[in-house]
Amino acid sequence: MSQSITTNELAKRVVNREETLILDVRNTDEFDDWKIEGDSVEVINEPYFNLLDGLDPVAGKLNKDQEVIVVCAKGGSSKMVAEMIEEEGFTNVYDLEGGMKAWSEHLEPVKIADLHDGGSLYQFVRLGKGCLSYMAISGNEAAVIDANRMTDIYERFAEEKDVTITHTIDTHLHADHISGGRQIAEHTGGTYHLPPKDAREVTFNYEALEEGHDITVGSSTIKVQPLYSPGHTIGSTSLIIDDQYLLTGDILFVKSIGRPDLAGKADDWVGDLRETLYSRYKELSEDLVVLPAHYSFVEELTDDGSVKARLGDLYQRNNGLQVDDEEEFRKMVTENLPPQPNEHENIRQTNMGKMNPEDEKQREMEIGPNRCAVHG
Repeated sequence: MSQSITTNELAKRVVNREETLILDVRNTDEFDDWKIEGDSVEVINEPYFNLLDGLDPVAGKLNKDQEVIVVCAKGGSSKMVAEMIEEEGFTNVYDLEGGMKAWSEHLEPVKIADLHDGGSLYQFVRLGKGCLSYMAISGNEAAVIDANRMTDIYERFAEEKDVTITHTIDTHLHADHISGGRQIAEHTGGTYHLPPKDAREVTFNYEALEEGHDITVGSSTIKVQPLYSPGHTIGSTSLIIDDQYLLTGDILFVKSIGRPDLAGKADDWVGDLRETLYSRYKELSEDLVVLPAHYSFVEELTDDGSVKARLGDLYQRNNGLQVDDEEEFRKMVTENLPPQPNEHENIRQTNMGKMNPEDEKQREMEIGPNRCAVHG
């Protein structure tokens, strides 16, 4: 019998940059669209049906003394292939429990910093989808920002830290993943915040996330200061935490900038995007640490497994911030738009409260890489 490895164990290896060999047995088109990536990860793709008659297709690519992790879509085929490999004399073979479906849902918490008042800030890295969410803790309270739909992970983490989640915040109406913010607020009795310009069609009650209205978390106050920063959506609002950390949502990433077209408004919103990136953010301290809601490339992970960068450094090296001519900027953004996220319109409808898909359907809606960025 082959051994199994959990997404938690695999995530630790990826974050720690351990040498890892993966045999992905999904169809090539699925693999090409989305795969497990990491600095020290080597991935071989050989569809399962090519291996039914034996391991000849991968014979020259695998050594019997190597550790091999077999991955498929949901965890069934990988177990069978792992057992076939073992029968060929391999001694160190694992299959990934739950396959890519489980990998898509794993969240890896990474501590970003201790805050001035004794609180702390954590980033939750969704390695399988490139989503980044946050928990700011102060006193016995916490705020969760841009939560994914796997709400139990945040709630368990808060329990471990012995804090109550009193606020959940979405920096904008998400189109690539289903938000868990409202559900966490319902479970914990907290307040759910959303920018009002993104909330015009929502079917539920929310607290407006607006510039000039600080959100206080805990007894000794970490200020969560909203900053209106449209461009990805018309309501996009950044957060400044502890006067040190700039949570940019999907406006600014470490190696790219936000796309303005997920509500079909690219031509209208590209001007707002430029205004935010080239004027509003320019007025902020260059020493603020940018904490985005997504990343696109595994190289964006720092040595501790987090994704972050100093704002001043991004103005030096992020290609999306180097285009001085307004028309050139407009052209760069509108001509470099990647394919839209799978089911992005249904995801938006779900996040507005207009749809309520079953859990399994929600998983399917989210499958695939994040596509929130424009790479200049």
